[in-house]
Amino acid sequence: MVPRLLLRAWPRGPAIGPGAPCRSLSADSRPGQYLQHSIVPTMHYQDSLPRLPIPKLEDTIRRYLNAQKPLLNDGQFRKTEQFCKSFENGIGKELHKQLVARDKQNKHTSYISGQGFDRHLFALRHLVAAKGIVLPELYLDPAYERINHNILSTSTLSSPAVNLGGFAPVVPDGFGIGYAVHDDWIGCNVSSYPGRNAREFLHCVEKSLEDIFDALEGKSIKA
Repeated sequence: MVPRLLLRAWPRGPAIGPGAPCRSLSADSRPGQYLQHSIVPTMHYQDSLPRLPIPKLEDTIRRYLNAQKPLLNDGQFRKTEQFCKSFENGIGKELHKQLVARDKQNKHTSYISGQGFDRHLFALRHLVAAKGIVLPELYLDPAYERINHNILSTSTLSSPAVNLGGFAPVVPDGFGIGYAVHDDWIGCNVSSYPGRNAREFLHCVEKSLEDIFDALEGKSIKA
């Protein structure tokens, strides 16, 4: 199921369905407007962005545990913490060295650091599979499986050459959300497998956007 939501700079109307108009989006240059024009192309500075290094393994483990703590009880967290420490002080060290070596050989790529940890741990898991190594306990931990069960998976590719795109959910009970923000319209495609109501979810997206617009215009949020 792949319903579509489009919010365009046209008169108000139903928001669900291909090409459906909804709400006007201002794109002038006055302060407080939703969208502002720029003479600089979107990808203009892409080549000059700094290349981000692979974060230290201990930093990734710390961020991972910080993300897990609110989701687990004390017993579950201690168990997950043990798996992490065993991985960090064991096979994880060697895998991380190999990952850094690969990174040095591929200067055209870049790993995201900041508060992220998932791509780093995923890359290490890929090395485990590629080398036929027994999967470390960290990756067998139910807590790792739960935190990587992404109900909402989103992506965007805003370009004058692309009207609207989409993709499938990454888990059976999830939603795949492809969205785009242009000068005069915002849109998204939402896909789901049987058992999930993508159209109902899309109505919630519409309501959220309407609430944002109302707040920006100084109007009361409708219940």
